[in-house]
Amino acid sequence: MPKMKTNSSAKKRFSLTGTGKIARKNAYKSHILTKMSTKRKRNLGHTSMVSAADTGNVKRMLCIGK
Repeated sequence: MPKMKTNSSAKKRFSLTGTGKIARKNAYKSHILTKMSTKRKRNLGHTSMVSAADTGNVKRMLCIGK
């Protein structure tokens, strides 16, 4: 049986934490940032965790687990 291929776009967008959770970057941080408050832009710069509902799909794209 051939090896599973990792989804190329997913490996650029997600990373695995030490505890096994999947980290992601926040959206709305690319352009038209002048109307956004400094506090909102600063908070969007931090990473977030992938929700439990989406974790299975992301793990499948990254070939993590079974």
